[in-house]
Formats: sequence, C-alpha cells, structure tokens
Amino acid sequence: MPLDPSSSLRSATVSRLRAAGCVFAEDEAELLFSAARGTGELDAMVGRRAAGLPLEHVVGWAAFAGLRIAVDPGVFVPRRRTEFLVEQAVGLARPGSVCVDLCCGSGAAGAVLLSAVEGVELYASDIDPTAVRCARRNLEPLGGLVHEGDLFAALPDSLSGRIEVLVANVPYVPTEEVGLLPPEARDHEPLVALDGGADGLEVLRRVAAEAADWLAPGGTLLVETSERQAARAVAAVSGHGLTPRVVMCEERYATVLVSTRS
Repeated sequence: MPLDPSSSLRSATVSRLRAAGCVFAEDEAELLFSAARGTGELDAMVGRRAAGLPLEHVVGWAAFAGLRIAVDPGVFVPRRRTEFLVEQAVGLARPGSVCVDLCCGSGAAGAVLLSAVEGVELYASDIDPTAVRCARRNLEPLGGLVHEGDLFAALPDSLSGRIEVLVANVPYVPTEEVGLLPPEARDHEPLVALDGGADGLEVLRRVAAEAADWLAPGGTLLVETSERQAARAVAAVSGHGLTPRVVMCEERYATVLVSTRS
C-alpha cells in the first residue's frame, strides 16, 4: 500500500528534496510516498533522489503519453517532448502496420504504438543490453519483439522493405555539449543514448543511409532533433530516397523530422 505520511514526515521530505535542488519538491514527494512501502524505504528513496538519481530511476517508472513505462537504473528516461514524436507516429500508423522503435531505450515509443493502434506488428532494438532488458519488460507483454544490436543490424532481415512507421529516437547531443547536460542525464543515463557525435547528427546519418531499404513504399522515418539542428538534419536525410519535412510543437519544445520514402 502507498505510504500515508504524517504532516511532519511530509514536511520533512519536501524540505530534504528542496534542499537538494528539486524544483518540484512537493510533486516529487507525492510520487515517493506512493512508491514507498514504509518509512525506511522512503528514507532510502529520498536519499537516492537527493544524491541526484533521476526520480524515474528512484521510483522505477516514468509517465509517458498516458502510460506508466518501467525505467530501470542506467536506462534513458523518456522525455515529455518525445511524446510529440510518438504522436506523429501514431497518426501515421494504421491497424496492423509494421512499426519499428529503433534506439528504443525503455521501449516507450513502441509501447504507445502498441497501445494506441490496433494490431500493430512492433519490433524494437537498442545497442545497450540494459535498455533491451527494460524494453522487453515494457513491450513483450503487449506483443512487441525486442532485439539487441546496432541499429538495423539488430532487426530480422524479413523486415527489409516492409516497415511502414520507423521511429528512431537517435542521440543528437553534440559530443562537446554532453558535459553541459543536467547531472541527472550526464551522470545516470547511458552516454550512447545522449552523444550524437561531433555535430549531433552522426547516428541520424547512419539511419538515413539505410532507412529507404527497410521502409515499405510510402513508409515514414520519424526522428527527434533540435530546432537549431533542423536544417542540417534535413540535409542529412536528403539524397537517401527520402522526402523530409519538419514539424514542431512549441509547448513541448519538440522538433521532429518526418521523412517519407520516395
């Protein structure tokens, strides 16, 4: 059962979190109360959060597009802005579509596709074994299949030319800027999920070079990027049999490159 804290425990918990720099200390405290099974566990969880561990790693899950996604320690935490990427994918998927969640991390994007679109045939992959284990917890109960490996090399050959919706949430932080990320990200999330190479677009270029071979005619590749990288991301995708366009959501500070197989 969720912990029912006394007023003094509630106040003390909020104070500890606020002192540790947690901007939304009250909200975080409520999540910790709901996750802790006793005061001892609460104390340990508050200690981990105060030490800088992402809240999602402390409680073991993240809220994403209306779902509760399991997030294990060392796994990339799905961001709210990525909900916009997944919304674009859901809008393109049809019942029974063949969909892929590439660089899947926890499998959050794939979980939304499986939950929102009837009969989706969903495959996911990631190069990080820890992420793969976590994604399997989220996706296999829903009918998804998760593979371990480097980008398309992890996928079954039978998918070549059949993928209708390809979500690739590739890393896009330039290497020199990784150190500028909040400590929660740079210290507790895998570098492979953050570092996009010298200009942040190296992994995108690798995906774009092969995507047309894997997409079905009219199939679409969807990639999250940043507003300042958008023009260069379009250039990186162009010339690979893909027709790109950029869509944005100012509210969530989200920029998505949507590229259709020509």
